[in-house]
Amino acid sequence: MARKTGPGGGARQLHQKVKTARGRKLSSKRWLERQLNDPYVAEAKAQGWRSRAAFKLLQLDERYGLVSKGDRVVDLGAAPGGWSQVAQKVVGDDGFVLAVDILEMEPIAGVEVMQLDFTEEDADRKVMDALGGQADTVLSDMAQPATGHRQTDHLRIMAMAELAYDFARQVLRPGGRFAVKLLQGGGQNEFVELMKRDFADVKFAKPDASRKDSAESYLVATGFRGGARED
Repeated sequence: MARKTGPGGGARQLHQKVKTARGRKLSSKRWLERQLNDPYVAEAKAQGWRSRAAFKLLQLDERYGLVSKGDRVVDLGAAPGGWSQVAQKVVGDDGFVLAVDILEMEPIAGVEVMQLDFTEEDADRKVMDALGGQADTVLSDMAQPATGHRQTDHLRIMAMAELAYDFARQVLRPGGRFAVKLLQGGGQNEFVELMKRDFADVKFAKPDASRKDSAESYLVATGFRGGARED
């Protein structure tokens, strides 16, 4: 299936500026202006994706082959659903996509949607019950709300990444794949080394669709060796 992985050609879009309205914070003005002038936002709307984040998964999948036809996929931190849409398009009717998020999501055709706080006790067991078997791919775009303090935000997203990783180890079939969002910062080396014990190949990746000023990156692991490791 042909999939566009980024904004196409065409006439150059004029830069739009947003006036600072009464009661609107400068940060809100900057966010709105960035949204209006982001080609991935416009292209996502044109192609029917729920968010520009769809292009991140499209680009990661193009490079690393994360999702295949007929796969069983778990999408953690799925809202508003861009990654789940992409995964469902790839796996087709023979596959299965389970989208999990603490936020309520509008239904997606062909996707099982589950509203759940993944940090709660037994959350992983509830997701496994909904999955009903092994997964070929676990995707995690989970992140807690940013505090604006770089070190704190890094620690918070690492905690979410570790939750996703522990879950992936439990549900992935041998040869399975895992992709998880991180923020650039210290303290990642140990996490990477743990993943290298469980996967044949582990790489950092920053898709073109990630904003240039964003500290986010993704850790992509393929070739799961199978079986939960004794820690």
